[in-house]
Amino acid sequence: MKGTRKSGFSLIELIIVIVILAVISAIALPRISRGAKGANESAVGQNLALIRSAIETYAAEHDGTFPGTDEATFVSGLTKFSDKAGATSDTKDSATGKIYGPYLLKIPPLTVGANAGKNTVTVGNTGPAAGGTTGWVYNYKSGQLIANCADTELAENGTKFNTW
Repeated sequence: MKGTRKSGFSLIELIIVIVILAVISAIALPRISRGAKGANESAVGQNLALIRSAIETYAAEHDGTFPGTDEATFVSGLTKFSDKAGATSDTKDSATGKIYGPYLLKIPPLTVGANAGKNTVTVGNTGPAAGGTTGWVYNYKSGQLIANCADTELAENGTKFNTW
């Protein structure tokens, strides 16, 4: 009489497969998270360039005046049509001179640091210096804009996000 042999996996074979999968995931997950961090760093650089370009274009079309002395007028100055004096409108109106802009569809969010995801702006005439809970810090006298990140929030290359 021949012995019957059961087909299937033994407990040892299953344990070996689980160990191999654990090793692969231990190697892959840190690489994936580093990739996401790099993408967020790249996005903050692009967002800074985009907003700064909009500020400079606004100033060029408004006789050197930078947009807004508070958050509401800063945002509307960049996202709506405006006249030479900076008065804004949702629609373009050549009869009233609101022919400039919009320069952005919306203020993009900060993508790094404790304030990641926030697209609000702290507007002042000193600094700018990072602080508070907004995404960006803007100086309406100089037109300078920085990411609102603490000095301890660093890019992978060691530079402070608030100095970009």
